Amino acid sequence: MSTKLDQLTSWLKERKITEVECLISDLTGIARGKISPTNKFLDEKGMRLPESVLLQTVTGDYVEDDIYYDLLDEADIDMFCRPDANAVFVVPWAIEPTAMVIHDTFDKQGNPIELSPRNILKKVLQMYADKGWKPIVAPEMEFYLTKRNSDPDFPLVAPVGRSGRPETGRQSFSIDAANEFDPLFEDMYDWCELQGLDLDTLIHEEGPAQMEINFRHGDALHLADQILVFKRTMREAALKHDVAATFMAKPITDEPGSAMHIHQSVVDIKTGKNIFSNDDGTMSELFLNHIGGLQKYIPELLPLFAPNVNSFRRFLPDTSAPVNVEWGEENRTVGLRVPEATPQNRRVENRLAGADANPYLVLAATLLCGYMGMVGGVKPSAPVKGRGYERRNLRLPVTIESALERMEACKDAEKFLGEKFIRGYVAVKRAEHENFKRVISSWEREFLLLSV
Repeated sequence: MSTKLDQLTSWLKERKITEVECLISDLTGIARGKISPTNKFLDEKGMRLPESVLLQTVTGDYVEDDIYYDLLDEADIDMFCRPDANAVFVVPWAIEPTAMVIHDTFDKQGNPIELSPRNILKKVLQMYADKGWKPIVAPEMEFYLTKRNSDPDFPLVAPVGRSGRPETGRQSFSIDAANEFDPLFEDMYDWCELQGLDLDTLIHEEGPAQMEINFRHGDALHLADQILVFKRTMREAALKHDVAATFMAKPITDEPGSAMHIHQSVVDIKTGKNIFSNDDGTMSELFLNHIGGLQKYIPELLPLFAPNVNSFRRFLPDTSAPVNVEWGEENRTVGLRVPEATPQNRRVENRLAGADANPYLVLAATLLCGYMGMVGGVKPSAPVKGRGYERRNLRLPVTIESALERMEACKDAEKFLGEKFIRGYVAVKRAEHENFKRVISSWEREFLLLSV
């Protein structure tokens, strides 16, 4: 540990860093923490935060008192946050030389905090390591650029690009439509390169000014850190160019939603071979079990893939999003697509997660579902040939309320993730939904005001 802290000290001093953003991810994926002068950061070798930030909702509220005080110490004690020397990034948009350092969280006895999203992912990765396996993931992040919106009562609209006109119509894979925002993306790529983010391709998606950034495949924990940093970076680059970037799952009525597609495979740690393929190149039993686990358990853990009431607006038939957990080869109408690949690159693409999901929790969830399938020998259904949108078996919960009920009742997930995490996460999401239900929507005013 001291060697890593020495390396971190050297890294900060070489770059003449004067401020450090010390941060953790809360359950929603919001970066929370403290901004510290570098000397103070190095002296203290970490920070302390109230554990209660992990029971805070997206609105800044907290869960009900009976749950709050049941899960946390009544004295509202601090957790101890220690910097991870492998999760250090420059902050290119800051005026002063600044770094952000992602921290791990512990109680005063040194035990990992059970409510921490990063700890949840590390727990799942350890399960794989105990079997001699290492997951490899490659996330794809979709998002919208929009005109700046200062009044939440007004719908989001497409921003004006270099041509002086907002985008209209469907522009999937259009190079010219992506080039409308070249100056913004040049800043974004420059900043991401300075941060060491493993970005791959930029694609224009279906919606107006909807884009997708693909990450190169790699270690799940490192990529979860990168997604947390990328979201901040993308928003800052957009603001610099007087537009907004949003990772809401369904930000615009009648336009496609934004997903976080996750390609996942598993290699044997000793040999480096992909355990999803047999020696003759065919699909292995473990690969089919992994898919079976995804099919069986995604409906039980859907709030980790679709964490907000808005997330479920993606799951409508014929809206460019899968509404099932079917699987098939080279089939984008199913939730679990198996791309054509060499035996060493055999993988499954989970297409159900929303771009609004917490990166640590969604990677933990998708890998845990596959893991439970592998250790439990779960058999998948038959692969789908052709259009999968109308398939009715293996139905997903259709509301956040029903999804939370199923997650709460899933004893298999509780065994691996812990009762405290399941209870805390469900409580936070229920508190957010109660807050949502207090707001009267424009739809209600439009259709009910003078009609009922």
